[in-house]
Amino acid sequence: MASVATLAPISLTDRAVVEVKNIIQEKNVPADYGLRIGVQGGGCSGMSYLLGFDKAKDADETYDLDGLKLIMDKKHAMYVLGMEVDFQDGLNARGFVFNNPQAKSTCGCGSSFSA
Repeated sequence: MASVATLAPISLTDRAVVEVKNIIQEKNVPADYGLRIGVQGGGCSGMSYLLGFDKAKDADETYDLDGLKLIMDKKHAMYVLGMEVDFQDGLNARGFVFNNPQAKSTCGCGSSFSA
């Protein structure tokens, strides 16, 4: 069973929390699902961010973040430690923005990085 840790390695801004809660309600995300944040290979800088809803697996840590269940593979923590996820809803951009202090370089789209 996935373990529950106390302090999440990342944070979500208030705008991001509100948007995630809106998506959960609008899409009828099952109650046993949480917000999965992590990384995966690919993207123009070598790694890209993973953000979606999923059930916790054995290799995961789960966190309670402002009433949201956050799920992350333990191996991904070193790539996102200290990262802040924001949500922008402006004329130029709409979507989640990843501010990652671990990224050595990022691409123009903001969803890919190298560590």
